[in-house]
Amino acid sequence: MRTEKITAKALQFVGDDRYKLALLVAKRAGQLANGAEPLVKNIDSDSKFTDIALLEIAEGKVSIESFLQKEE
Repeated sequence: MRTEKITAKALQFVGDDRYKLALLVAKRAGQLANGAEPLVKNIDSDSKFTDIALLEIAEGKVSIESFLQKEE
């Protein structure tokens, strides 16, 4: 799937709020960089953490609510 389509789909999950999407991608990419396992399959070995995070969001596997619950 092309990055533009993935981004458009991910935006739907955050109510078309680009700021929320950027924050969510950054937080999830940070988790992946620190050793978290990807929640999606069939990713390239050279995929960037931000690309993986964006795909996870687009597939509904990561949400802003999941981060809010962990911080409380």
